[in-house]
Amino acid sequence: MIEPYNAVGLIPTFWGVRNREEIEKNLEHLESLTHAAYWLSNLDIPVRLIVIPEGALQGFNDEVLDLDHTAFAHTVAIDIPGPETDRLGKLAKKWGVFIMAQAKARHEDWPDLFFNVGFVIDPDGNVILKHYKLGALLPCERSVSPHDIFDWWIAKYGRTLQAFWPVVDTPIGRLGVMMAMEGSYPENARGLALNGAEIVYRASLPAPFTENDFFEITNRARALENNMYILAPNIGGYHLFVDSETPIDAGGGQSMIVDYRGALVGKQRDTNGSTFVSGPINIEALRHHRQTSQVTNWPKDIRSELAQIIYEKPIYPKNMYADKIPGNHADYKRDVIDKQVKLMQDRGIWKAPSKS
Repeated sequence: MIEPYNAVGLIPTFWGVRNREEIEKNLEHLESLTHAAYWLSNLDIPVRLIVIPEGALQGFNDEVLDLDHTAFAHTVAIDIPGPETDRLGKLAKKWGVFIMAQAKARHEDWPDLFFNVGFVIDPDGNVILKHYKLGALLPCERSVSPHDIFDWWIAKYGRTLQAFWPVVDTPIGRLGVMMAMEGSYPENARGLALNGAEIVYRASLPAPFTENDFFEITNRARALENNMYILAPNIGGYHLFVDSETPIDAGGGQSMIVDYRGALVGKQRDTNGSTFVSGPINIEALRHHRQTSQVTNWPKDIRSELAQIIYEKPIYPKNMYADKIPGNHADYKRDVIDKQVKLMQDRGIWKAPSKS
């Protein structure tokens, strides 16, 4: 039996980095913040899971500054496992917790590309899960998705749920990752749910999306329709460089923990320096709900043959970066976004607005 426990989502101030060595400043800050967040939350019920939001290790300078993809891969992206995850592993050992986090990282078979990778570290300090962010990317994101090298990915890892929506079974429940914009597409949460996920990491998202209910609506919807916990700590103040004095509130707050019925069990609306969000996780109650509900354990009633009809025609092109390097923001707007909008209109799915 899994006793109820607290999950703690860190909401750190962080610094954008220009090289891998500068990540140390963010790691030092995360260690200090963990000490405070763990100690305070453990006054309630025991803490067994710490969640670190996307961007907390490296920032988002690859996106904000429209940096060259390969240069960033060589100088800032990390290896998982590697020195940075080893240090987080020591943090997990110190407090006896699982840690879920994110980093821009290389794949050993693609040295000139980098991916956005969510990962899980166990209390022994080992990386036990890696999730490569799928094709739900903000247009300004510079990382590559498995869908961008789709045929190669399937040849190496297989065409399975575990290959794209991996889940790891642990003593605190089954853990999976759905980062940022991935949570805006119901298919990603459903892929995790049908692979057995019970607790899902979903962080971070920038303003203005967090400030107009976009983040909360999608977090609560994904949790409710799949009967899973969603852990969604957002970023704190963003210093563009390690020597920048004034941070920018790029995230807009709105950190939360959502339970398997779509209810908020932890929330932190504002970002005022570094803080955290904490909430209880009750895996046995989740499992009881999935077993005994007649209606609101929704996935049991999926009529998959009908769902397959919806997705028979491909929409977003696969294998985009199997033989080329991602370009800059302007390239993506011209070569991808504009063409995708035209595709939707040409198929008659979307109707173009009236011209003034």
